[in-house]
Amino acid sequence: MCSLCSCACSLIRWAFCIAAFGLIVVAFVVGGYVLGPLVIKDKPHTQDPSVYEYYTAGGITEGLKAGTVDFTLNKKVISLHSGSIHYFRVHPQYWRDRLRKLRAAGFVAVETYVPWNLHEPYDGVFDFGNGGEDMSPFLDIRTFLKIAQEEDLLAILRPGPYICAEWEFGGLPSWLQKIPSIKVRTSDPKYTERVQRFFDVLLPILKNLQFSTGQGPIIAFQVENEYGNTKEPNKDTDKQHLRDIKAMFEKAGLAELFFTSDTPSKGREYGAIEGVLEVANFNENPTGELNLLKELQPNKAAMVMEFWTGWFDHWGEAHHGMTLDNFKKVLEDILKYPSGVNFYMFHGGTSFGFLNGGNVYKEFPFYLPDISSYDYDAPLSEAGDYTEKYEATVSLLAKYQKVTFRKPERPVETPKKVYTPLSSPDFLNWNSLLDQVDAEDKQDSPQPIYMEYHQANGGSGQNFGYIVYRKKDQSLTPTSTLKIDGKINGAAMVMVNNELKSPPLQTVDDLKGFGYWCSDSDKNTLDLKLSSATTAVLDIIIENWSRNNYGKLSTDFNQVRGLTSNQVYVDGNQVQDFTIYALQFKGKWVRRLKNWTQNQVAGNGPVMLKFKLNVEQPTDTFLDMQGWGKGVVFVNGFNIGRYSTIGPLRTLFAPAPLFQSGTNEICVFEHFKPSSELKFSDRMIYKDSEKTINVDL
Repeated sequence: MCSLCSCACSLIRWAFCIAAFGLIVVAFVVGGYVLGPLVIKDKPHTQDPSVYEYYTAGGITEGLKAGTVDFTLNKKVISLHSGSIHYFRVHPQYWRDRLRKLRAAGFVAVETYVPWNLHEPYDGVFDFGNGGEDMSPFLDIRTFLKIAQEEDLLAILRPGPYICAEWEFGGLPSWLQKIPSIKVRTSDPKYTERVQRFFDVLLPILKNLQFSTGQGPIIAFQVENEYGNTKEPNKDTDKQHLRDIKAMFEKAGLAELFFTSDTPSKGREYGAIEGVLEVANFNENPTGELNLLKELQPNKAAMVMEFWTGWFDHWGEAHHGMTLDNFKKVLEDILKYPSGVNFYMFHGGTSFGFLNGGNVYKEFPFYLPDISSYDYDAPLSEAGDYTEKYEATVSLLAKYQKVTFRKPERPVETPKKVYTPLSSPDFLNWNSLLDQVDAEDKQDSPQPIYMEYHQANGGSGQNFGYIVYRKKDQSLTPTSTLKIDGKINGAAMVMVNNELKSPPLQTVDDLKGFGYWCSDSDKNTLDLKLSSATTAVLDIIIENWSRNNYGKLSTDFNQVRGLTSNQVYVDGNQVQDFTIYALQFKGKWVRRLKNWTQNQVAGNGPVMLKFKLNVEQPTDTFLDMQGWGKGVVFVNGFNIGRYSTIGPLRTLFAPAPLFQSGTNEICVFEHFKPSSELKFSDRMIYKDSEKTINVDL
C-alpha cells in the first residue's frame, strides 16, 4: 500500500477513536485534490444512523439472510443495494474516492471480484500487494475492504476462481495451460488442487474480514461465476466443481451468505447447488427474469447480482452503452419487484496493462479482444466522474430504500488537464529494443513454442505481451514467401532485417488477411518482396492481444498464445532453429531501456518512442492516440493500455498518481507508423459518436 493511502487509513481510524470528544475534520488528499473533508461529530438523536451503527447496534448475532421477501442483516431488514468497483481496475490512491462516491449515491455495499491471475502471477508465487510486480500496488485487497468499511460500506466478494469480468482469461492464470490435459472450471483434480492452493492463501484473508465476526465488511460470497451460463446442449454441467468450491469456503471458515449467479432464462438451474442462494444477471426483461428466478427458487428474497448498467467494447466495434431512459426503467422495475440489486458496473475503471479479456464467436471475426477502457457506460465514468445515470440512481435508490442512513458529501470530481502536445521523441528501432531483452527471457528451440511454455518467469511461462520467433541466417530470394501453417493464436507481424513486411491493421476487414486468428492457412502466406537475394534475420512477432474470458468449457478455454511446432515455412521448406524472446514489457525493464536515438525522425514500426513531459502538479489526463496505428503506452514505465486505429476508443486514461512533479517519461510501442506528436485530452474520444446497444454473446 502506498504511504498516502496508509496515512489516510491511520487518520480515519484515529478520528473515529476520539470522535466522542468533539468535532474533528479530516481532509484526505488524493491525486492532488482534497477528498473530504470528512466531518465526524457527536450524533444528535434525530440524525440518521450510519449503516454500521444501525446493523451492529446491540451486538452482531447473525449475518446476511435471505427471507421469503426481504434480506435481513443481523435480523434487521436491509435494502441490498450494491455497486461493483474492481479494486484491480482503480488506482489505489483513488479507492477511497470511488468508494465514497458509491456510498454518497445511497448504496450500502460494494461488490468486487478477485483476479487469481494477478494474485498468483506465477506458479506458486502469491502477491497481495508486495510482490514487486507492476500491478502489485493494486492488489492489497485487505486495505481496499478496510477502506470500504471506513466509508460505511458492506462488501460482497466474488473470489472466483473464475471471474469472467472481461478480464484476461477470465482471471485464470495462464500458467495453468502448461499442465497436460488440464480441464479448467471442472472437478478435474489437476485444476482443483491449484484452486485449493490459491484459496489456502486468499481465504484466510477474507475469513478475518467477515461481518459476522465484527472485524470486516463482507456479507456474502459467490461460488464460482455464471457457471450455468456455460451449459452446452446435451452436456451436463459439472456441479461437483461448485460443491468443491463451497466445501473449500466452509473449510476455510467462511460463514457469510453463499450464492451463485446466472441469467435465469439462460443458465436456469444449471449453475445452482443445494443450500446456496441463486441470484440473477441481466439488463432487460427484469420482471420476466425475476419471475423465473422465483420459479427456480420459491420463498427466497430476490437479488440481481449483475444489473448491467451499460456494456463493454471490443476493438473494431461501435461504442456500446445503455440509454438513460432504458437504464431508469429497468432499474425501477427491479427495485419495485422488489429485488435487491448490484450495479455491474457502478464504476468500471480501466483494464491496465495487457489485462483486457476477449470473446470467441462462431463467425467472423471469430475472436475479438476488449479495449483497455472499462468505462462500461456506468454511473461513474472511467475517470471517476458523475454521469446522468449517477443522478438518476440517487433518486431511485432513495425512493425504494426501507431504512434511511446518513450519507457523506459527494467528493468533488478530479480535475483533468490537456497538456501541451509533445514532439521530437527519442526512439529505439526494433533491433535495438530486442537486443535489450534479458537473458532469462530468451531461449533457443528447434521449433516455435507457445508463450506459456517459454522458460520465462522461473519456468512459469510468459503471461502477457509479445513472443518473438527469430531465425538468423535465413536464405531468402526476391520472390520468397513465408507461410504460417495452421491457426495463429494471436496477432502476427513479420520483420526481415529490421523492416516490417506484414501489412498494418487499419480496418476490421484487415483481420481477414495475413496474421490473425481468423485467417486460414492460404491467407497466412506472405510475399516478402525483397529487392535481392539475401541471408536475413527473420522475426515473427505474435501479440497476445488477450485470452478469452467467457464461453463454453469444452471449446473456449484452450487459450495458448503464439506458435507451435511445424508451423513456419519459407518457400515450402520448414524453418527450424529459433531464438525465442519473451517480450513482456514489464515496467522495470521499460524504465531501464537505454541507447535511445536522439534528434532523428523515427521510422516505421515496430518502434519504441520516449517523450518527456514536465508536470508541476500531477493531474488526470487522457492520451489522445488519434493519428497513431496500434500499440501500447507506458507512463513512467506503467502500462496504461493498448490503442488501435480501428477504434472505437481513441484515448487512454492516465490517472494523476502515475505522474510525478517534474520530468515524466511516456513511452509508446508503435506497431506500424508513429504519429509526429503525442497529444492529450480532458475527456474520452470515440471513433463513433453514436452509441449502440448489443449485449448478445
